[in-house]
Amino acid sequence: MAVPPVPGSGDAAARADALRREIERHNYAYYVLDAPTVPDAEYDRLFRELQALEAAHPELVTADSPTRRVGGQPLDEFPKRRHAIPMLSIRTETDTTAAGARTFDARVRKELGLVETDAPVEYAAELKFDGLAINLRYEHGVLVSATTRGDGETGEEVTQNVRTVQSVPLRLRTDQPPPVLEVRGEVFMRRDDFERYNAKQREAGRPTLVNPRNGAAGSIRQLDPRLAAQRPLSFFAYGLGEVQGWTDAPATHSATLDVLVELGVPVSAERRVCRGADALVAFHDDVAARRDQLPFDIDGVVYKVNRLDQQRALGFVTREPRWAVAHKFPAQEELTVVEAIEVQVGRTGALTPVARLAPVFVGGVTVTNATLHNQDEIDRKDVRVGDTVIVRRAGDVIPEVVAVVADRRPHPAPPRFAILEAYPVCPECGSHVVRLEGEAAVRCTGGLYCPAQRKQALLHFASRRAMDIEGLGDKLVDQLVDRGLVHTPADVYGLDLATLAGLDRMAEKSAANLCAAIEASKATTLARFIFALGIRNVGEATAKDLARHFGALDRLIAATEDDLLAVRDVGPIVAQSIVQFFAEPHNLDVVRKLQAAGVRWPESAGVQQSGGRLAGKTLVLTGTLPTLTRDAAKEMIEAAGGKVAGSVSKKTDYVVAGAEAGSKLAKAQELGVAILDEDGLRGLLQPAASSGQRALDL
Repeated sequence: MAVPPVPGSGDAAARADALRREIERHNYAYYVLDAPTVPDAEYDRLFRELQALEAAHPELVTADSPTRRVGGQPLDEFPKRRHAIPMLSIRTETDTTAAGARTFDARVRKELGLVETDAPVEYAAELKFDGLAINLRYEHGVLVSATTRGDGETGEEVTQNVRTVQSVPLRLRTDQPPPVLEVRGEVFMRRDDFERYNAKQREAGRPTLVNPRNGAAGSIRQLDPRLAAQRPLSFFAYGLGEVQGWTDAPATHSATLDVLVELGVPVSAERRVCRGADALVAFHDDVAARRDQLPFDIDGVVYKVNRLDQQRALGFVTREPRWAVAHKFPAQEELTVVEAIEVQVGRTGALTPVARLAPVFVGGVTVTNATLHNQDEIDRKDVRVGDTVIVRRAGDVIPEVVAVVADRRPHPAPPRFAILEAYPVCPECGSHVVRLEGEAAVRCTGGLYCPAQRKQALLHFASRRAMDIEGLGDKLVDQLVDRGLVHTPADVYGLDLATLAGLDRMAEKSAANLCAAIEASKATTLARFIFALGIRNVGEATAKDLARHFGALDRLIAATEDDLLAVRDVGPIVAQSIVQFFAEPHNLDVVRKLQAAGVRWPESAGVQQSGGRLAGKTLVLTGTLPTLTRDAAKEMIEAAGGKVAGSVSKKTDYVVAGAEAGSKLAKAQELGVAILDEDGLRGLLQPAASSGQRALDL
């Protein structure tokens, strides 16, 4: 529609403001109240008029304009944003019976110091939505950012995508908003919207969404907001984050939600104020009975102490509020048949058995695979090919086989399944498969060669405490592996400037820096190299012990389990891991290629022949030394056969104290432990080179 001539910018601003208010009023009625106020054609006319007006007067575009909902330019990645107040998780009550509600009420009453004759506790009971948690930050009433939960402390800023959710208000419906109001809630997809969207996708020959929950989470985490705008998402608020300047804030949680509704924020009507455990049980049972009739997926209900002063009195335990609990519903289960048992090789080499199932609809999706976890679980449940089994899928949890229906087992009974018999070698690389004593997992031994472990092996190899190849991170490793440029760590040393500069987001300077880092990493230590190999159960400290004990790589490779058990802190499982690693020809081949590429380190006779100056001695480091870093001092001590402990005890031989030494120094003085400064440490390590070995005069 053509915009009528506007006499001046003041008239244009007034008209744009009026259109924005009217369109948002219609959006609220349609998306929140589910009560449309105008026909679609009239809504479209108003929207097009606003679009044309803003195109003619770009200076009039505001952050809360409805036209901002259609999506912006694609992003390279989501920026991280730290939550002003952490988005903590709520404890889950796994007892799905009425007893779960009563247990929570009893715990709350005990924490509040209430006795049997005291009045029932008042709770706010709500639904537990199956979507993606979001923090909406409003400043002076305008939406300025939207952030995912992330790890609770820091999330991903997804503001552009959340703007496309029509039920999220871009401006609060008040003339006197608080300076800061953070609204927390769940982005989700209604079942009917999910079905309509998938129907359109199928008609167009495009991919469909797996389920409403994944559809919501995947939409919000789309790097292209225009794609997110095409997904039919909804939002319900359930609480607050940071609040500043709200002088008349409500005294209860339920009243807070009522105020959010007045501000134009959608809140589910499926909520209730309950007094005491009986009312919680009634709410739980009522929702459970109507669960399948609700227009969206839920996996339980949530109970919160309603009075905010009581919430503050109850506080938190292990970063979970004592005043709230998620009461889950029974997981959804169905019967199906195991058609085959196969394995998947993970990033760490573990072979996870997977049941291939006759397709069955469970928890809103068609399930064809279910995890069997490990051999112990297969044996415990006695799962066999051909069995009828109970499959469970709860929320976004990977489907699992719960149990076998024994009376439906075929006759004659199928043979038991053993991973080591079915897969004596890795299906990915052909390396030997082993199960270490005391471990549940069956593992591939081709750690440096196996395609399934390739990315993990490379990232570990390049890490700071291993080969320390600065710049070789996740995204670069993904490219190198996905493009077939690197198959093993040895291939890293064949990369050239032209190849690296041709990768995505790799300018010539970055490529040159990485080339220099790769070249510099060739000069290393034996301990770092052993650690970089990623041998199962061999951490940084064990790698140092091995390097110190054997002194040379070939002696380590040739070591028997008995030889290895002579090394400090090496037990049977670690010894077995090392022997099996070097017994795999694929791994030895990569090691030799690394040496041929120029990776080198100084070797020695090993401390099994010379005990080391500090053999059997325990030292503790504290404070800041003048010239040695903590790591450098630790390496020097361990190279001389000593052990560095983290705390001072009667078994400590020396405490090495630098500037601003703290409680460890005081503890050493109290116990009469010898105290050294940096010169004293150097003298202890090399007495012939220094006559200045001295204890601190403290």
